[in-house]
Amino acid sequence: MVRFENIGLRYGVGSEILRDLNFQIRPSSFQFLTGPSGAGKTSLLRLLFLALKPTRGLMTLFGHDVSRLDKDALASLRRRIGLVFQDFRLIDHLTTYENVALPLRVIGRREEEYRSEVIELLRWVGLGDRIWALPPVLSGGEKQRAAIARAVIGRPELLLADEPTGNVDPTLAQRLLRLFVELNRSGTSIVIATHDIALMDQFDARRLVLHEGRLHAYD
Repeated sequence: MVRFENIGLRYGVGSEILRDLNFQIRPSSFQFLTGPSGAGKTSLLRLLFLALKPTRGLMTLFGHDVSRLDKDALASLRRRIGLVFQDFRLIDHLTTYENVALPLRVIGRREEEYRSEVIELLRWVGLGDRIWALPPVLSGGEKQRAAIARAVIGRPELLLADEPTGNVDPTLAQRLLRLFVELNRSGTSIVIATHDIALMDQFDARRLVLHEGRLHAYD
């Protein structure tokens, strides 16, 4: 699904933020991405989401060399990826329901086909009483859950999550991780960036550890 060969990334003329990355993400796999602050986790997620292109090396996603793709082709690949941002990126004038349903509307599904599915997912993540609320009145934890629901509603082939449990209590964090596990069992590859060692220890998953711009993989 994803292949990095000798990937390097730098911003401008500075030193490389990431260097000599060699790893693969296989279909239906589950992995945590961890490492100290400033190690480059967010930059790596941006590469995986095609928000950045590597400075050097070969990166293939879904069998495509990303360096050879035009804007339309990149946009098409992004629709196969779900992303949970740290800053949520909900649309303030849309309700929680409308924000979560947005990926389905974009691909042309009719509301009568997905309405019950969206409502059921919102209830599952504890937002059953906030379905028609606007983002400005939601708490940080509620926004986080809405962002996660939006990312998973379309059952993406690859899900990238940047600190998805950072604004919720431990019990809800466990519940959200179970949602990711169930999504993985249905065929989605998962990459979760987190500092929470205790949380990672509860799951038998591969760990991708970034340190000083280099990546080490542990199964």
